[in-house]
Amino acid sequence: MRLLRPSRAKARPRPWRLLPTPTGTPFTFAYAAVLAVTSCVAAHADPALVRTLQQASSTDVAHLVREPVPVLVASALWVAGGITSPFVLGFLLVLTALERRVGGVRTAAVFLLGHVLATLATEGPVGLAVLAGHLPDSSLHRLDYGISFGVAAGVGALAGLLTPWLRWPLLAGSGGMLLRDLLARTDPLTNWGHLIALAIGVSTWRWVRRAAAA
Repeated sequence: MRLLRPSRAKARPRPWRLLPTPTGTPFTFAYAAVLAVTSCVAAHADPALVRTLQQASSTDVAHLVREPVPVLVASALWVAGGITSPFVLGFLLVLTALERRVGGVRTAAVFLLGHVLATLATEGPVGLAVLAGHLPDSSLHRLDYGISFGVAAGVGALAGLLTPWLRWPLLAGSGGMLLRDLLARTDPLTNWGHLIALAIGVSTWRWVRRAAAA
C-alpha cells in the first residue's frame, strides 16, 4: 500500500523582509542610516546652517560645472521634504526588494544611474536656457537635492523583476502619480526628472534580470 506523504507546511510570511537589515541588505540599511542622520540634522539643527549645507549639496548648474562628482554624491545624502516624505517609504521598500534580488552593488548602480542621469537631463537644459537668455542667471543656483530620482529608477528596475500582474500595476500607478505631479506644474523640472528616472530604471530590465537569474 502506498503511503501519502504529509503535506508541507506553508511558508510563514516574513513581513520584516520588506525592510532593510544589516546582513540581508547591507547597502540599503547603511544608506538608510545615513539618511536618518541627515534628516535628524535637518529637523533639529539651526535652519540657517541646514540651508547652507543643503545649498552646498545642491546639484544646480553652477555646482555641476565646478565640482560635479562631489555635489552629485552630497545631494543624495538629503531627503527633500524631510523624513515624512513619501520617497522615504519608497526608498526603504523598493531598494530593499531590489537588493534582495540583485545584490547591493547592482542596486547602488541602478540608484546612481537614475540620480545622475536624471539630474543632468534636467539641469542641462537650464544651463542652455540661461546661455540663450531665456532664464535669469539666478536659475544657475536652483536648489536641487534629494533621493527621489534614485528611488524612481529603483521602481522602474524592480518592476522588471516582478510577475506581470504586479509589474504593470506598479508602473501604471507610479507613472500616473508622476504624471499628475507634472500636470500640476508645481516643480516641472523635478517632475520631469522623476519620469526620466523611472524610464532609466525600465531600461535596466535586461541587466537586472540577468543578475537576478544568476
